[in-house]
This record gives sequence, C-alpha cells and structure tokens, in this order.
Amino acid sequence: MIPFFDYRPETRRHAEGIRSAVDRVLESGRLILGPEVESFEAEFAAATGVAGAVGVASGTDAIELALRGLGVGAGSEVITVANAGVPPVAAVRAAGARPVLVDIDPATLSIDPQAVATALGPRTACLLIVHLYGFPAALEPLLELAASAGVPVVEDCAQAHGARCNGRPVGSFGTLGCYSFYPTKNLGAYGDGGMIVGNDLALLAKIRRTRVYGWREGTRRSEIEGRNSRLDEIQAAILRVKLPHLEAINTERRALAARFSELLDGAPGNVVASRPGSQPVFHLYVVRCDDRPRWADALDRAGIGHAVHYEDPVHTMPAYASLGLARGSLPHTEAACDSVISLPLYPGIDEQVFERLATALDDL
Repeated sequence: MIPFFDYRPETRRHAEGIRSAVDRVLESGRLILGPEVESFEAEFAAATGVAGAVGVASGTDAIELALRGLGVGAGSEVITVANAGVPPVAAVRAAGARPVLVDIDPATLSIDPQAVATALGPRTACLLIVHLYGFPAALEPLLELAASAGVPVVEDCAQAHGARCNGRPVGSFGTLGCYSFYPTKNLGAYGDGGMIVGNDLALLAKIRRTRVYGWREGTRRSEIEGRNSRLDEIQAAILRVKLPHLEAINTERRALAARFSELLDGAPGNVVASRPGSQPVFHLYVVRCDDRPRWADALDRAGIGHAVHYEDPVHTMPAYASLGLARGSLPHTEAACDSVISLPLYPGIDEQVFERLATALDDL
C-alpha cells in the first residue's frame, strides 16, 4: 500500500542535517525560546517577505493569538469558511469571537468574495482567509472588501508555505499571516509548531509577550493576559534545516501534481482549479467526484492511500450547532465536502503511484 502520507523519504534526504541540528540543541543547554527559535523566526520572515515573525506551538494557536493581538474577542465576529476543517473555526472560538461562516467559490473551493461582501457587518472584527490545499485565495477582491470596511485580514497559510499570488508570498498580504508546521505540511516539523508573520513590529511584539503569559521581557510579571504557546528549540532547529529546501519541495510537488493531472485528463472527476496569477504549492491534490465511495474502492484495490479534506462542513458538526446554520445554508461548501477526495502527494513518493493510479482509473 502506498501510504497517503509518509515523512520518511524526505527525512532520509536531510538526515545528516536534522541529526546535527538536534545534537546542536541538546548540547546548547537551551530547549525553549532560545537562539534556534530566534534564528528561524528571522529566516522565515525573510522567506515570506515580511518584517518579523513569532514562533508558537501550533497553527491553530497562531490564528488565535493573531486574532487576540488584533483585539478580536467577545462580541466580535470573524468571517471565514466551513470547508477547511475545524482548526480555523476553533481558533476563532478560542479567541472568544463568533465565527461567521460563508460559502465558497465552487471552482476553487476557497472563500467567495461576494459571500464576504454580504456577511460584513457592524460586529465584523476580522476577515480570516484560508489558502486551502496550497492554493492562494482571491486576495485582491477580498483585501479591497476588508479595506473598505476597515477590517483587518488574517491569512491562514497552514497549507500554503511558499505559495504566491502575482509573485508575492501569501502571508504577506494581510495584517498577519499564520502558518502551521504540523508534520504533513509542505514545511513540516516532527511534532507541532506554528508561526505568525507580519510587518507591524509593535503588534508582533505584543503577540510575542502573549505567547508566554504576557510577561514583560526578562521577568515573570504579566503585563497583558497571555498563555503558554511556544515553538520549541528542537523543532525550530529542524525547520531551519528544511526551510532552504522549501522551494525545491514545492517544485517537486508541482511536478507530481502535473503528472496526476495528465493521468486524470478525461477521468470522471474534476481537479480543484487555481486562480490566474497564483502559484499553488499543492499541499494536497484534491479531486471532486460524483461517487466518492467508488473512487475510494478503486484506490483501495490499486493499493493507493487516500483521504478526505474535509468530509464534514464545520457548521454541520454538533460542537458548532450554536452557530445556527442548518444543512443547506452553505450549498457550495456542502457540495464540495460531499465530493472531494485527496490523492497522496509528497516528496519522495513511490513512483508506482502513477502506474497504480492508471489502473484505478480504468476501474472507474
């Protein structure tokens, strides 16, 4: 069976550097918020084209702390989508705000600017844009809408490390950009981790205090309310090894995606579309199909791992029933969640996947 995800082929490529990085941390005497985190923050900010970055414990924490840094909290509303899994919505709730879930563009499966325009209101405190599957969202109209409403924009780039829109990295357009380093990501750690990036250094300094209980630097005296959300030194050191290879990783992903697309030409399914001017990074290769169980069965018989991102729209989950959105309220979102299936795509994947996919397609 070709697994849906396997970090080991990529790890073997960088094994020497990773072992050296871990050893360096263990010999340093610093395990939390030391020179590796500081260096990685600077290097990641430079790679993203922004002034600064703050390392935190996860991508979900990155969104929550970004929202809190912007003053989003109780009584506030944050506009976002329901087809990107639970984390973005969970982060909004953790910040104390109410998620306002809007529908998506049925071609790209990202947030629909027209739906955002309708949802903007007096309590809107932020627009949370998710660059789903590694595809940049419709940034130009979304940023215009937010600017006209006087609303800050947070970009959820958890699946879009290195993706670009008109040559510029995602994460550098909004007030803040948020990243995850969960192991499956294009730039993945060997555990959890996250990053907040931006150009407002005063805002980033506030968030940097928030990630450690709101302490004043060099003291344990809380100046603002905060909590514990820290990127640790070992993960930062490992990510520093992998960061210089991110563009090569994304180039490999695009090449793999192109081979999938060639095989799928004429198949009974549609590949998620990218927008003109965007350069996606294919965190996932997602197909929309009319009969997902049939696709899953054909892939199983061919020995190809697969997954669904994401099967349940958030507004249909029991935990978020209080949002008051019944099934049918977001038709494009629900249709997408009912039809998507993800094929395995990662650096070093077994080349047999293409031959096996051709066999699976013959069975459809």
